[in-house]
Amino acid sequence: MKVSEIMTRDIHIASPGQKLHEVAADMQRHNIGVLPVADNDRLVGMITDRDIAVRAMSQRFGPEARVRDVMSAEIKHCFEDDDIADLAQKMADERIRRLPVFNDDKRLVGIVSLADLATSGDRISAEILVKALSGICQGQRRRAPQTAEMPAAK
Repeated sequence: MKVSEIMTRDIHIASPGQKLHEVAADMQRHNIGVLPVADNDRLVGMITDRDIAVRAMSQRFGPEARVRDVMSAEIKHCFEDDDIADLAQKMADERIRRLPVFNDDKRLVGIVSLADLATSGDRISAEILVKALSGICQGQRRRAPQTAEMPAAK
């Protein structure tokens, strides 16, 4: 099975100069967690809901800050004719939940996500899904912080 069979083709694009609150509103309106960022018909980055909530807030950027201030400029991607087993391995290796999808002409044609793998039903094996999920989650499990014992109340 190929990426083109499970990817989402209806994509929305952000621009580097767009304000964070505009992008967040677009994400909410369309129930999506990632937007490719394009400048003059060229993909220059990706912005996620986590970039806005964590990266922007930790750096004290407000809602008027620009996408370029918090987007990820390093773009991992796949091609629409890639096999989904290879996709799962790439997602696992790179620990990425979503990837932009390009055609052979290197044009953006969609987004593929871990959710696309999971909801494609019987068309993929559980082994492929487990491979992607376990790789993505690798190293993300953290031990709970140790807490000091509190003396019993009298």
